[in-house]
Amino acid sequence: MVGPTHAPMRMCVGCRLRAPASELIRFVAGGDLRLLPDPSRRLPGRGAHLHPDPACFALAERRRAFGRALRLSGVADTGLLAEHIRTVVKPRGTTDDEAPMPRHDPAR
Repeated sequence: MVGPTHAPMRMCVGCRLRAPASELIRFVAGGDLRLLPDPSRRLPGRGAHLHPDPACFALAERRRAFGRALRLSGVADTGLLAEHIRTVVKPRGTTDDEAPMPRHDPAR
């Protein structure tokens, strides 16, 4: 008997909710402490995950979770990751051929 397929689960560094890895953005720290989005999930180094939601990004910044998750000794530059999230997130009310991203409550 074949069971359901297993989806890797990861924790969002912002809201700390577990979700399938396919619903989260993976990012890594570059050599200059810049956070680099890794949509192909192939960049080397320690990675962390975040919902593609500005609220989760803000929570992670406020909690200083980026440095902890990636074990950085300095302050991470979040500029590239913030820009990536702004381009990935579609404003509410827009229609698209893709299925909408599941909403979650980052305040939980």
